[in-house]
Amino acid sequence: MSSTDIDATSSKGLRDKYAICGVGETTYVRGSDRTTRGLATWAIRNAMEDAGLKPGDIDGMLSYSSGDSTFSPFVAGDLGIRLNFYMDVFGGGSSTEALVGIAIGVIEAGMCNTVVIFRAMNGYSQVRVGGTGARAVAPISANQLHDRTYGWQSPGQLFAPTFMRHMYDYGTRPEQVAAVKAAHSEHASNNPKAYYKQRVTVDDVLSSRMICKPLHLLDCCVETDNATAIIVTRAERARDCRHTPALIQSVVGRCCKPRIDMHYQTGPISTVAGHYAKDILWTNAGLGPEDIDITGSYDAFTFTTMLQLEDYGFCKKGEGGDYVSDGTIRLGGKRPNNTSGGHLCEGYTHGLNMVVENVRQLRHDADDSCPIGPDGKRQHTYDYSEGGCRQVRDVEVSANLGWATPGTGSAMVMRRG
Repeated sequence: MSSTDIDATSSKGLRDKYAICGVGETTYVRGSDRTTRGLATWAIRNAMEDAGLKPGDIDGMLSYSSGDSTFSPFVAGDLGIRLNFYMDVFGGGSSTEALVGIAIGVIEAGMCNTVVIFRAMNGYSQVRVGGTGARAVAPISANQLHDRTYGWQSPGQLFAPTFMRHMYDYGTRPEQVAAVKAAHSEHASNNPKAYYKQRVTVDDVLSSRMICKPLHLLDCCVETDNATAIIVTRAERARDCRHTPALIQSVVGRCCKPRIDMHYQTGPISTVAGHYAKDILWTNAGLGPEDIDITGSYDAFTFTTMLQLEDYGFCKKGEGGDYVSDGTIRLGGKRPNNTSGGHLCEGYTHGLNMVVENVRQLRHDADDSCPIGPDGKRQHTYDYSEGGCRQVRDVEVSANLGWATPGTGSAMVMRRG
């Protein structure tokens, strides 16, 4: 077996063995007036309440950040949680699914029983991703010395060559990709907690100011202050919690191209890490793209959503523009994407809110504007007009596609328990 081959035998035995049993978040705002420590405890407390768990029921904690958060043991202490295992890793996008895989591994190894994963960030009022605010005055080091030589100061500048090359190779048009923002804004309009709830059109996207060719302002995600959290445990424990569990079928953690810095030197620049990750994801899940009801494809930019859906096999290479613009990814379409509004509209969390949303969708309990019935459950109307429902009818299987850069990605498949 070569180093690039994956033995899926053992991972197949993990299907349905682990689940996400609780999800929680703070509000999505600009100007939280809280520390990341305060935001983290708020989100985790909400996840514990969602699952019906007490501090003594949790003994593992994982987090990720880019030097802009608070370490797990401090957050755990504030919540009255004593940890048997914790780890805080460096990273943003693609970390969520990777840490779910680590949580499964450490539970399987007997190191702990139930793991909280959180991301806390004041992504607007403090350390902003786009190279402004606190990050702008930080010392330049490591690969930044290379990136900034080429003008890659921000993620948009770093990713733009991949986007442009896809347009050149396949004739992808900006108006096709702008349909991602239009679709996600429709979903966010039915999400009471989304930061941007206003619906926008393709023309709105194309007429917004240019940030970095081919990215207009509305092709870019919203920056927010927030925290999000999920709880991973064994499926049998999850079934004793308050909600239908989201059973984990497969995880890919930070799979990458042969290089991630100058990834265009070893493979087409318009190909992203999903090209490699898909073989692990679908083999281990025993499923394929055709079996997926909803997707959560990372939308730091409209283009990242399109590229991942393409390279994970939801459409043929080069047909991503058509896939995202023909109605497939909209509520009511064949395979809705980012039904909360995602990073483009709900809030920017480095991917965790998309997993939170898919868990709620698999419970058939998206927290939309539908009325609450006498039984205390939301009565979904499946009316996707503005201010209405965003629950996908009869959803059973979801896929999350995480993104760090064109060269690195993570993914996860879940099903309704």
